Amino acid sequence: MRIVVFSDTHGNYAAMHKIIKRNGDADLFIFLGDGLSEFRKLKAHYLDDNMICVKGNCDYDNDIPESMVYVLPDGKKMFLAHGDKWGVNFSVERVYEKAKQEECQFALFGHTHKRFFEQRGNMMILNPGSAGQPRDGKPACYAWLDVTPMGVIHNHVNL
Repeated sequence: MRIVVFSDTHGNYAAMHKIIKRNGDADLFIFLGDGLSEFRKLKAHYLDDNMICVKGNCDYDNDIPESMVYVLPDGKKMFLAHGDKWGVNFSVERVYEKAKQEECQFALFGHTHKRFFEQRGNMMILNPGSAGQPRDGKPACYAWLDVTPMGVIHNHVNL
């Protein structure tokens, strides 16, 4: 299963569209907030049910959750959060602990505009970086995960 994860576009619809065009065969697209208006346009354009999102601190929509647990078809669980409410600017501990409490195999977050990956036991902790305004001195990017029976492969991809 190919999962594409992106975050923090902040008005850059072209970046979102480029991600979708490059990954048309993906099984799931996850947007981790701060760009819901562009995400809604994108979702309406593609009319696809394989696009989910959480709300970021710059998104003002009460219908979208700030975090969620998403269950993949194989039963693996993903904790999704923008990250601002979880202190990710300073540490991933709270996101990790919440994902662990929910028995998740993945903790995905955004907000920092910086790429991040850590494997802790059986949990993958990942920030896809920013598709619109990176703050780590690297190009704008997103990430993908290939979840297979043999394991999980991930990669950050420059836009």
